[in-house]
Amino acid sequence: MTNFSLLKPTGHLTLGNYLGALRPMRETAQRHGADSYYGIADLHALTVPHDPAALRELVPEMATLLLAVGLEPATLFVQSHVPAHSELSYLLECVASTGELNRMIQFKEKGRGVPTTRASLFTYPALMAADILLYRAEKVPVGEDQRQHVELARDLALRFNHTYGPVFTVPEIATPPAGARVMDLQDPTTKMGKSHASGAGIVYLLDRPDVVRRKVARAVTDSDTGPAALRRDREAKAGVTNLIDILEACGGTAEGLSTYGALKAAVADAVVAELEPLQKRYDDLARDPAAVTAVYAAGAERCRATTAPVLAAARNAIGLG
Repeated sequence: MTNFSLLKPTGHLTLGNYLGALRPMRETAQRHGADSYYGIADLHALTVPHDPAALRELVPEMATLLLAVGLEPATLFVQSHVPAHSELSYLLECVASTGELNRMIQFKEKGRGVPTTRASLFTYPALMAADILLYRAEKVPVGEDQRQHVELARDLALRFNHTYGPVFTVPEIATPPAGARVMDLQDPTTKMGKSHASGAGIVYLLDRPDVVRRKVARAVTDSDTGPAALRRDREAKAGVTNLIDILEACGGTAEGLSTYGALKAAVADAVVAELEPLQKRYDDLARDPAAVTAVYAAGAERCRATTAPVLAAARNAIGLG
């Protein structure tokens, strides 16, 4: 089974990205490396206003981090380095309708009715469909927030196949392996996201130990006291629950702890220990950026070879061959 996933370089990678997505991706790739494709979705970062200089910094940082977390080098690529993504996206735009693109949640929430909305935000679900269909993915593991996009990819594949001939594998939606659910330390009702305006509640993968300890020490809890206060209750004790989840995801346990101070200290120790080898590997890789570039060049070449026959078949079927 082909494993495919893209990460958008809209901010610095976080502990939430690592525990919730990157670590499960690494474990999957170790089992199915030859059939895995993990990329940096830099084209998707252009759908909203962005700083080109920041994007140029974020892409190599993310590229290095994906290697540092232990993803297999042969599985990695940058989306814009594989032109088939852009070309197939346009062909799928020629199959999609404005009605179904208008219903997509990202456009409804961020762009509908806003005169300055970029056209790419409206059409980028076709690019997401191209990302999936180019690799003949049979199953696509996604959370509920991305389910609609895979449903559209299925619809477009079925419509294309029916109208022009059997070209695409129609993907099924799969439930991804359960990763840790990491919430913002300052607002534990929201996910720890890399694009948040404030980083006070976010542990970034490159935060050094003193920064990690300071952020964890300032994490929101509540006013309960006593041993019974250290318990999971996502509604009433969201902050404490988040800290316990992080601690256990990093290999620790809250058993035997009796105060919030002790809990925060244990969380900080566990997170620092989890990030230490990753950061050391990142520092080593960052000293040789040419080697990192070579890994992604080889990955893009592999992807171009994989996607070329799919794109050629689509071009021929639609009348461009």
